[in-house]
Amino acid sequence: MRRAVRRGQVSARRAALRAMLLPWVRRADARRLARVLPLPCGCSQRSPPPRGYSRGAGGKGLLLGAYASEQEGGAAQLSAAGDAFDGRVSGRLRELLAACGPPLKKGKARIFHGLHQDFPSVVVVGLGKKNAGVNDQENWNEDKENIRAAVAVGCRQIQDLEIPCVEVDPCGDAQAAAEGAVLGLHEYNELKQKKKPVVTPQLHGSAGNEAWQKGVIYAEGQNLARYLMEAPANYITPIKFAEYIEQKLGNFASNVKVHIRPESWIATQQMGAFLSVAKGSAEPPIFLEIHYLGGANANDSPLVFVGKGVTFDSGGISLKPSSGMDAMRADMGGAATVCSAIVTAAALNLPLNIIGLAPLCENMPSGKANKPGDVVRAKNGKTIQVDNTDAEGRLLLADALCYAHNFNARAIVNAATLTGAMDVALGSAATGVFTNSSWLWNHLYEASIVTGDRVWRMPLFEHYTKQVTDCPLADLSNVGKYSRAGGACTAAAFLKEFVTAPHWAHLDIAGVMANKDEVPYLRKGMAGRPTRTLVEFAARLSQDSHNPK
Repeated sequence: MRRAVRRGQVSARRAALRAMLLPWVRRADARRLARVLPLPCGCSQRSPPPRGYSRGAGGKGLLLGAYASEQEGGAAQLSAAGDAFDGRVSGRLRELLAACGPPLKKGKARIFHGLHQDFPSVVVVGLGKKNAGVNDQENWNEDKENIRAAVAVGCRQIQDLEIPCVEVDPCGDAQAAAEGAVLGLHEYNELKQKKKPVVTPQLHGSAGNEAWQKGVIYAEGQNLARYLMEAPANYITPIKFAEYIEQKLGNFASNVKVHIRPESWIATQQMGAFLSVAKGSAEPPIFLEIHYLGGANANDSPLVFVGKGVTFDSGGISLKPSSGMDAMRADMGGAATVCSAIVTAAALNLPLNIIGLAPLCENMPSGKANKPGDVVRAKNGKTIQVDNTDAEGRLLLADALCYAHNFNARAIVNAATLTGAMDVALGSAATGVFTNSSWLWNHLYEASIVTGDRVWRMPLFEHYTKQVTDCPLADLSNVGKYSRAGGACTAAAFLKEFVTAPHWAHLDIAGVMANKDEVPYLRKGMAGRPTRTLVEFAARLSQDSHNPK
């Protein structure tokens, strides 16, 4: 008896669904019938477009968000934009979602075709729980991360359908939605004949346009860093890197000055550590210096960004293993992220002064290259024993950090793909930060919660300093005397020997250099991290009138 009742209830529900769909179906011709009816059971995450579907210039996609139900197993709740669209199609979107199987999970998507004449394809993405807020365990804003990930997935599905434009639901945070769309669609294919179709994301509706544009600028800044890091080393040489950044800053010439310093200038600055690395390569070194004057007063103390710019790192005489060496085209990730952050700050017209410094060169083996055991002299007069020529980034940064002290900096922040030990310590979860300033750390940490591109504080103990100053031939060794033990920490301790400023932070970005599948809104390849965190940090610093002593 109970089984019969259950079968009757199921039959009644099916009959009700058919009754709701029947008036719509009757208005369709046979081909439209074939297109629409299979959709409720087409529950795959990448359902194919129906026969007769028109791709190309005439099409426009629509991306809508749906939140997880408050009740376990309940139906997903459409966003405000999703509700409005569902009203335009007489409730059919909800019907199809309900008929498609289990509730839509966070970060997943479903595509429906033929719902509305203005949008040949509509993709609904799962946003997870509504108003999740800041997750103290994860150290990020979960709402923003969920939006970025979901929007990226949906935009890629629209791209697979070769639809040239997609309108994106702001999902309650237009900036995060824009970041997800622009970051998620980016792919380096400059040198391929067959390229993925270009998709232009646009904001759906008029609310939140300012936040959307801000998100686009943030994401384009990170994509610029990704472009520079991904490009082959024979395309991005030191001079080409500098010229490309100069070109990108050309639109802001009124308050930006770019100086491309040649090898002769580097020599006059007595940057012996930097030059010792560069001399092994046929490519001449460049010292790129950028001045962004966005503050009310050009004489206000600037924020100084310093980025390691090794455009290819073979390891020098201490040659790296051949496997994976091609990825060392991205060893200029520090320079790429800080320069891209300045380009983004200029695009946002941030009200503060920023100076960017990027020592650019290659680290190559040759008859002129540094030899293990050589001693070189840095700009501040300290001598360095080069025990490992593959620990070259700290030599470039030593001279650049000395030079950074010429500007009465409000804070000095350097970024570098410095040590494999950083990757071992944190993997790709967060950038390691070594700093002598809690004030500076707090700003960086708070910025990373907003961007989702996290940072984690690492120690600058005297314990590590002793390991680089206990050196038989010089003031310092470029590697710790216990070799691999605490390698990221001894590298930071080495840099600290060239810093006297009270507010300095060293960001070791080796672990976040590339993305496999850890960040769902970035494709596989060079990540351009933590560009958005640097931009958000600069934006917050521009609003902080407190100048700590």
